[in-house]
Amino acid sequence: MQTDLRGRDMITTQEFTREEIDTIIDVAFDLKRKRALGESHAYLRDKVLAMLFFFSSTRTRVSFEAGMAQLGGHAQFIESRTTQIAHGDTAKEIGEIVGRYSDGIAIRHCDWGVGNEYIRGVAEASRVPVLNMQCEIYHPHQILADLITIIEKKGDPRGKTITVSWAYASSYSKPISVPQSLILLMTRYGMNVRLVHPPEFKLMPDIIDQAKENAKKHHSSFEIMDDFAAGIKDSDIVYAKSWGPLLTTTDPIEDKRLTDQYQDWITDERRMALAKADAIYMHPLPADRNIEVTDGVIDGPHSVVYDEAENRLHAQKAVMALTMR
Repeated sequence: MQTDLRGRDMITTQEFTREEIDTIIDVAFDLKRKRALGESHAYLRDKVLAMLFFFSSTRTRVSFEAGMAQLGGHAQFIESRTTQIAHGDTAKEIGEIVGRYSDGIAIRHCDWGVGNEYIRGVAEASRVPVLNMQCEIYHPHQILADLITIIEKKGDPRGKTITVSWAYASSYSKPISVPQSLILLMTRYGMNVRLVHPPEFKLMPDIIDQAKENAKKHHSSFEIMDDFAAGIKDSDIVYAKSWGPLLTTTDPIEDKRLTDQYQDWITDERRMALAKADAIYMHPLPADRNIEVTDGVIDGPHSVVYDEAENRLHAQKAVMALTMR
């Protein structure tokens, strides 16, 4: 166990060693047990987390706020459009000033080509830890929760096959941060990762290169496929969700045209039957029901989406307790 995570920023899991991530996972399981037993774990009493949102949220806001309360501290909600951030506060100013008011800064900023740079700008100026609640490149706390869920449901992740697939959705063009963070972390835990998507929905080349290197270093495998059914066949974990064709186009009209070509990329019972009999279905939510995934799958026996959502709470509490204490 590593005991020196105080003050660390959590922007991507790639910046943490395996041993450090193991520590976060171990603490998350301990906090989950304490929560189940009703044991007090107010490790952050009198601490304040400033939560800055540029992008709307349900699970992220609720889980961070609840987590800080359970750790004995306070979470302060800040909406960018209703503050002076919308009128000129810079990343440096937010880091310098909010970092003096609070004990941690959490930011959700998913604008393409802007979010990650902004979060890193705040982190550079801040004297307190900066936590990435999601940017356009990474979603570290979601992926930590996903790893916890896989360990709970499937045991040792080494040698397990996870299908990280694109799926059709009609609601909006979603960030690529979830699939990118998945392929980065799961290859480090010895999993055989299949990245499945239509040709227009590629991920960032440097992320792909890092995933390949992770797989090589940790004796796992990483392959890219373009056939949804083939990608699911004999998989242990089916993690299928939508993301936008951001490396192909940022034009909304072209985005919709490309996306609508693949309306048959839905996770339905027929496709889930291609996976192993005890396979689990995962999704970070919200899902476009009966478009991205059928009710029969997301509410069916293979689905672990609610346990996965709960584990956001425990993963985030572990990160906060270790970095903000």
